[in-house]
Amino acid sequence: MSELVLVNVSGRDKPGLTSEITGIMGQYDVRILDIGQAVIHDHLTWGILIEIPDESKSSPVIRDLLFRLHALDLQVRFAPITVEEYQAWAEGRNRACYIVTLLSRDIKAEQIARVSAITARHGLNIDNITRLSARPSLNQGENRIACVEFSVRGTPSDLEQLRADFLHIAGEMNVDIAFQEDSIFRRNRRLVVFDMDSTLIEAEVIDELAHEAGVGEQVAEITERAMQGELDFSQSFAERLALLKGLDESVLESIAGRLRMTEGAEHLIRSLKALGYRTAILSGGFTYFARHLQQKLGIDYVYANELDIVDGKVTGQVKGQIVDGKRKAELLLEIAEKEHISREQVIAVGDGANDLPMLSQAGLGVAFRAKPLVKESARHSISTLGLDAILYLIGFRESDTNQTLQNSSL
Repeated sequence: MSELVLVNVSGRDKPGLTSEITGIMGQYDVRILDIGQAVIHDHLTWGILIEIPDESKSSPVIRDLLFRLHALDLQVRFAPITVEEYQAWAEGRNRACYIVTLLSRDIKAEQIARVSAITARHGLNIDNITRLSARPSLNQGENRIACVEFSVRGTPSDLEQLRADFLHIAGEMNVDIAFQEDSIFRRNRRLVVFDMDSTLIEAEVIDELAHEAGVGEQVAEITERAMQGELDFSQSFAERLALLKGLDESVLESIAGRLRMTEGAEHLIRSLKALGYRTAILSGGFTYFARHLQQKLGIDYVYANELDIVDGKVTGQVKGQIVDGKRKAELLLEIAEKEHISREQVIAVGDGANDLPMLSQAGLGVAFRAKPLVKESARHSISTLGLDAILYLIGFRESDTNQTLQNSSL
């Protein structure tokens, strides 16, 4: 009868170790049941679960491995595994798999402790922990980015409570924690749609226009209440727009020139384009400014509100249908159909209450630096990092995107 043995090796890493170890095993016709390796600061941790055929016996294999690993100055541990233990473990691999993504300026031990405590409390076991961000510098800096990804298995009894627990500690520790099913769609997204104001750009353009028109405080108050979900978007939009009547058209160019991109926006769009994603702006703002961003960033689709201008003056109305929350969700589905992709392959990003319908339609809906109501209602949120943190949510390492951008520029 064959024997099952778990082999754990640790020590300083060097080229050729895997070949050395498996080469010895190969002499005895050993079967590999599982294998994994991690290297942290040139220190190797290597594990392999093997099946040794009855005719080979385990003693010669273990003897030869011990001699060679000792010569290589590596520590090794052998643990026998029963058939029953293996079968229970193998069957457990078929349980649901989820990804927990921890995003922060710096990863602290307390953050990992509390995240892992929640996963354990909800019956989830951590299979792997992977750092997706680059190795951090020891120098202090405001724009540092850190991301650790946990692959977990199990069947949580209350998914909503699990998400609520993560949201609670994220607020306490000023981090972002995303929890999503590790499905085939996670690394197979194809379209990303963005709100514009306070998402791709740091401003609310209608507030900027109102400031130029001398009605800034009135419009800003209405905007804030609309984004909080206290007012119907279409009604509040019409009310704010009416206050802009008579504004000179030349003001639009001046505002467009001073709009600041949100942290990480340009890096995210460049990366998405290099990776073959399609992008869209679905905005309750205005096409003039959305087209400005389209030209600057290379956005594929733009849908926003067309300001009505007569004799060089804003009339206080828009042409055509208002792009409100309902319309954004419809446009998301229309673009997905045009691109021949499922909605599960769509990422939607927004900050206001009028973005919730499109966030709910997307396979991955992300509330970005959002109002409390939106943050609580959306499945995922990013508040501590820039827009390019979305790349981590879809499983890309920083080295992946940097290499892709480098290749695309050649």
